[in-house]
Amino acid sequence: MGATSDQPSNHVTPPRVSGWTPLLLLICLTVTLGTTVPVGYFFGVLNAPAEIIKKWCQDILATEYDTIVTASQLDILWTSIVSIYLIGGICGSCFSALCSDKYGRKGCLMISCILLVISGILFTWCRAAKSLEMLMVGRFLGGIASALIFTAQPMYLLEAAPSELSGSVGVFTCIGVTGGILLAQVLTLSHLLGNDRLWPYALSFYSLLVMTSLLLMWWFPESPRWLYLHKKDAAASERALQHLRGKYAEEEVQREMLEMKATLEAKASAKASSLCSVLRDRELWLPLLLVCSFQATQQLSGINAIFFYSLAILTDAGFSSGAATWLNLGIGGFNMCTSLLGPLLISRFPRRPLMMISCSICALALFAMSFGLFYLESSESTVLAYFCASFILTFILGFQLGLGPIAYFIGSELLEDSPRPVAMSMGSLFSWIGNFLVGMCFPLLQSVWSSFAFVPCMCVCLYCLLLTWRYLPETRGREPKDVKPLMSQGLSSKRR
Repeated sequence: MGATSDQPSNHVTPPRVSGWTPLLLLICLTVTLGTTVPVGYFFGVLNAPAEIIKKWCQDILATEYDTIVTASQLDILWTSIVSIYLIGGICGSCFSALCSDKYGRKGCLMISCILLVISGILFTWCRAAKSLEMLMVGRFLGGIASALIFTAQPMYLLEAAPSELSGSVGVFTCIGVTGGILLAQVLTLSHLLGNDRLWPYALSFYSLLVMTSLLLMWWFPESPRWLYLHKKDAAASERALQHLRGKYAEEEVQREMLEMKATLEAKASAKASSLCSVLRDRELWLPLLLVCSFQATQQLSGINAIFFYSLAILTDAGFSSGAATWLNLGIGGFNMCTSLLGPLLISRFPRRPLMMISCSICALALFAMSFGLFYLESSESTVLAYFCASFILTFILGFQLGLGPIAYFIGSELLEDSPRPVAMSMGSLFSWIGNFLVGMCFPLLQSVWSSFAFVPCMCVCLYCLLLTWRYLPETRGREPKDVKPLMSQGLSSKRR
């Protein structure tokens, strides 16, 4: 009867898929839990159990090495144990770009995970083996792994995600670090793992997250851009894109493949981007300055001084030891909650105003906190003590608006594929140097300038504010190739 011709077709044209897919979200969460959360854990884990571990070190030196150390010598040893992690980060930054280019973004992250697991094993058995060396080697290997993570993790997520999600996936680095700090603060409470019996397990707890994530990461696709532009494997790159974008995103996959083909052709006619060639290219000087300055400012702004010495700062502000411990935990929770604002803010607001507002709030909060602590020393006012605590929270809020998340991924938005790994590695190097300077110099500044030790941090925030206002082009909604001409004149470039 011809009824079949009147029936609607069973074929429905699927809508074009863009943005988040279940696999991309799983990659972001898994990679964050297995890489950047452990980095934050390293930053925060030695704060609470410091006296317990120092006493163990003193006992080991007396029993195993027949050496009696003074209090000042023990402080020097403890500073070495804390700082060797940062030295490992500096060393790792020197070859992280090479590693991410040679072994791939995912490959570099898996190498870092293996180093973190080895580090966790050393932490677990250092007390049973009565070995200071195992503790220090574990910290050093953790620093190398963290440097590889800071270079490869932002690139992996940004290259796996579509361009419209570059800001949203970029903030997972900051969320992971703040989450790791909070996790360390919780687990090192004295009634959990931060006691004389369980502190080795407190140091190595993060390795459970790493091993779980490592199993899933093995199944994840490599960065499509690395496969196409570095390995020259177009078929593998297309398969990775199809896996990441979903089965209904064929048009988007082909569009991205064409973009990478054009990038590869342009790259073929350009010179290779080694460290020396990048530093000699005057067109890259301004983006390099921005990347390195933002990464260094992130560390020198005072955020790590607050978390390294938060218990001492709160105790100096007049809080009891128990109250300072719980306030410190509350500050860590507030830091984590404010970092979750990142995906919302980055996806909806331009980078320039967020950075400028962030630097301004941080500078004002540090100024107010310095004078608040100064007057608190003479007045011992309870109200003023709570004001100082509120200034710390204000600083953290300002930091998470821009300095925290944007510094990690701005290099991927300012630079094209070829010089990007070198620039990210240099930014990571400056970040670790800034972190090392804070760890080594802030106690000295505190002993000399007391509450005004935060004034240099305030000046660094003002420097970043001026640098952003004068030179940072808006990158939201722009490809790196569109941003590059805006910075080609170096310090003479016009802000647009």
